[in-house]
Amino acid sequence: MTATDLRFSPARTTELERNRFWVRMWLYVVLVTLFALVLVGGATRLTGSGLSITEWKPIHGIIPPLSHAEWIEEFDKYRQIPQYQEINRGMSLDAFKVIFWWEWAHRILARGVGFVFALPLAFFWFTGRLENHLKPKLLGILALGGLQGAIGWWMVTSGLIDRVDVSQYRLATHLTIACIIFAAVMAVARGLAPHSQSPSMEGTRRLAFWLVVGFIVQIYLGGLVAGLNAGMTYNTWPLMDGALIPQGLFLQEPFWINLFENPKTVQFVHRLGAYVLLAVSAWHAVAVWRAEPGTTHARRSVVLLLLVLLQAAIGIATLLMVVPLSWALAHQGAALIVLGFAVAHWRATKGSYAYGA
Repeated sequence: MTATDLRFSPARTTELERNRFWVRMWLYVVLVTLFALVLVGGATRLTGSGLSITEWKPIHGIIPPLSHAEWIEEFDKYRQIPQYQEINRGMSLDAFKVIFWWEWAHRILARGVGFVFALPLAFFWFTGRLENHLKPKLLGILALGGLQGAIGWWMVTSGLIDRVDVSQYRLATHLTIACIIFAAVMAVARGLAPHSQSPSMEGTRRLAFWLVVGFIVQIYLGGLVAGLNAGMTYNTWPLMDGALIPQGLFLQEPFWINLFENPKTVQFVHRLGAYVLLAVSAWHAVAVWRAEPGTTHARRSVVLLLLVLLQAAIGIATLLMVVPLSWALAHQGAALIVLGFAVAHWRATKGSYAYGA
């Protein structure tokens, strides 16, 4: 028996399948933790809690205030920043504790994701349960997670001196990187799953990939909407400010700055993004059914379209109700579900990783 025959023997293949199963289960746990982290981050933003902790203490910050004196010390730090002085002046200690716990939960979950990812990664790596082609992918995700922590603090610092909230640019960046990490974990996990359907046609794979890119761009636009509180205005649909294309979209100079700093323009572009993604998702479903009728890829394309329709409905309802917390979080959570399913669909069109890759 040659070395190649031994490498792909039934016993070796069974061991690889078992290792892939456990690595996949671990990555699914990471996905659930990331999902919770993003939702808590959304709640932190919507409750105005993100600036309640004014220092970044990666180690010591795990421990919250444990005495009345420590709470007063933490509250005094918050009272030095513009958000308190211009918006929350006179806030009670009990009210401060509410916003503190949201931000603390967000930070502790972020640290938790790091441990949930890094410790099992080390175990799988050093016990020889990781295939070589997975190692750079997983190390890249780990590095991106570390960068995300720094971006989170970079975001918070934008609201500590001259602003009463964080920069919409930094908020959108923070949210988008989180979603890219989520998408990357999903892509690796689904690549480890056995697929009953053979890889799809090139056109299907290409459009499925660009849908993933489109969903990430739309999430970035949603981050700008959240950062500017743009969803709190123009709460009608399908008309916006009384028209399909409202006036005053490019009042600021230079004109392109409106795409990032004019709340009306930002909300309008986010609406347009939703329409485009809905249309492309519908086209994708029709195209896959025509090219590959009855396949798993075709069925998943229809499910993806239905998820996009549901997300659009949630977004419209959230807008019409002027962004209540529960509906806003549902909209954010549904965005992650759509993104995750889109990534899984795209990855399935490529088939599983080949053994020995």
